[in-house]
Amino acid sequence: MKTAAVSKLKASLSEYLLKVKAGEEVIVTDRGKPIAKIIPLKRGETKIPSHLLTLEKAGLARIGKGTLPEDFWKMQRPKDKKGLALASLLKERDEGR
Repeated sequence: MKTAAVSKLKASLSEYLLKVKAGEEVIVTDRGKPIAKIIPLKRGETKIPSHLLTLEKAGLARIGKGTLPEDFWKMQRPKDKKGLALASLLKERDEGR
């Protein structure tokens, strides 16, 4: 369990929130006395899991706003006659993305 003074918490809030997202608890102190505890939410308490929010913030994912149509998975896939989609995927894989 981490401990942080109010002044240090204010200066490094993002750092402490990342620790909370990872499952750690943070005790907030004021002049050396504990005044609050920051704890991670349980899985069912938020609609969107924190790891997805972290990926979205990093620009690695986008969280959708709606739902897929019922027949989405039965729809015919678009043709990629020139193989551009596969070439792009393989290029990203080679670049380590």
